[in-house]
Amino acid sequence: MKRDSRLSGVLHVLLHMAEQGGPVTSETLAKAMDTNPVVIRRIMAGLRDQGYVRSEKGHGGGWTLACDLSEVTLRDIYTALGCPPLLAMGNRTEAPGCLVEQAVNAALNQAFQDAEALLLSRFGDVTLAALSADFHRRLVARGGFFDLETVHGSSRTE
Repeated sequence: MKRDSRLSGVLHVLLHMAEQGGPVTSETLAKAMDTNPVVIRRIMAGLRDQGYVRSEKGHGGGWTLACDLSEVTLRDIYTALGCPPLLAMGNRTEAPGCLVEQAVNAALNQAFQDAEALLLSRFGDVTLAALSADFHRRLVARGGFFDLETVHGSSRTE
């Protein structure tokens, strides 16, 4: 099953935007994310509808943050993405006739619910400001240079 990496990608984009002094174009963000600008615009439009980003048209325009990083959590962004499935595992069948499979499903369903609740709780504890602070610690350790135009060019590790 393919993993849904939208949350990771959106957080990545938002943190890059936080480092910019002004608007960032969909083309620049797409280059940094190794994707198509249309994908960036589609994702950003959803975040704009939730009030996390805004767009400016025309020369010098682009996307900017419209929120305080210390007030937005991973859970907020997860919710803005439409609450994609957190776990790739599931039951073999949802309404089995077999009593053994019913017992298995009951145990798995409870475990999945508990895991999702714990993960969502943790998402609610982590702000974008905390992610930004972690980025800045890593940046200082690496030497303190950051340029969105070239940061992804030579290495995919961050």
